[in-house]
Amino acid sequence: MNIPITSFSRIIIIGGGFAGIALAKKLSKQEAQVVLLDKNNYHNFQPLLYQVSTGGLEPDSIAYPIRKVLKDFPNFHFRLANVTEIDTENNAVITNIGNLKFDYLVVASGSKTNYFGNTEVEKHSMAMKTIPQSLNLRSLILENFEEALLTSDLNERNALMNFVIVGGGPTGVELAGALAEIKKGILPKDYPDLDTRSVQINVIQASDCILKGMSAKASQKAEDFLEKLGVNVWKNIRVTNYDGKTVTTNTDLTFETATVIWAAGVKGALIKGLDAAGFITPSNRLLVNEFNQVKGLNHIFAIGDIACMVTNDFPNGLPMMAQPAIQQGKQLGDNMVRLFEDKPMKPFVYKDKGAMATIGRNKAVVDLKRFKFQGIFAWYVWMFVHLFFLIGFRNRMVVFINWVYNYVRFDREARLIIRPYKKNQKPIN
Repeated sequence: MNIPITSFSRIIIIGGGFAGIALAKKLSKQEAQVVLLDKNNYHNFQPLLYQVSTGGLEPDSIAYPIRKVLKDFPNFHFRLANVTEIDTENNAVITNIGNLKFDYLVVASGSKTNYFGNTEVEKHSMAMKTIPQSLNLRSLILENFEEALLTSDLNERNALMNFVIVGGGPTGVELAGALAEIKKGILPKDYPDLDTRSVQINVIQASDCILKGMSAKASQKAEDFLEKLGVNVWKNIRVTNYDGKTVTTNTDLTFETATVIWAAGVKGALIKGLDAAGFITPSNRLLVNEFNQVKGLNHIFAIGDIACMVTNDFPNGLPMMAQPAIQQGKQLGDNMVRLFEDKPMKPFVYKDKGAMATIGRNKAVVDLKRFKFQGIFAWYVWMFVHLFFLIGFRNRMVVFINWVYNYVRFDREARLIIRPYKKNQKPIN
């Protein structure tokens, strides 16, 4: 890897997501050699992936080069690498570009889509966890409408215009709202010779409410917003299979569709070598203590989605969201400085800043610690928060200008099939 040998302690960070970037920034001025490894050379702002999928934003609006984020940091090295294994006995990471020893290791590998062992669903449905996957989905959505124009088979046309979103969390709800707005404001203009009234958008949720982690009022209001937009919300229904044509459920209800988007859950992106019995949860998360140390491995830490820190308020581990990841990254940075100074580390305490979701134009729900509100003001709050957490002035400006343009013109000009997607091809992740 051509990483120089120095007298400083070497800290390897695996993953350039919210947690990894927050930690690297905290260590930027410390006397330590920091090596960040990621299979992509950019940080991806995942909360806005659905806007890439639906043509609201181009991918470079929500991505930022990792090297540019950390360019002025001394003793910092970035390598484009895919980590395949961690050798805990020899304190080394094994990658596709070589091996590297460490003094301290921080695993911030994030999460990936959880299909709960259903290989058929995994094979035929679409995920939306990465930028390439979002571009695949954007292409498929647009290609469906192009194909619907060409077919004379009514059943095939209906299937091409029937979208099933599995999972009623923030990702599923926001995606459904965006698709509903496309149906209402864009499709009639783009496809005047297609009866776009036949477009169906379905959200299937296994529990009795959508946005389950939010308040009952937010959940109900979000459902009301979706239904007013023409989205069908199906609750207490679990998808059992999808063969590429038909969605089957645990009830008599079935859906004939060419597009299933799986947003029903995530699991930790576990790396081989850390899967010792007792150290991981059923959702592939690494069990950590209050200092984010992996159980039984004091010199190896885990932060963000991959880390499962059990507390009284979160008996199943902290939520797999951006805020816990950012806070853990910052806290671990402070604790590592304390380690270098032979001071005791401070336990991590999560500060819950609330949750929010947007359901489309002027429609959002926000749950803060003391206040809960819905509607247009919540929508403005949602926009401000997402702009604030985007990395880079250019990204903030580009996203803001796009949002203003889309709002005024009721348009989404990034509806481009740049890279055609076919279901029988090997998916690009």
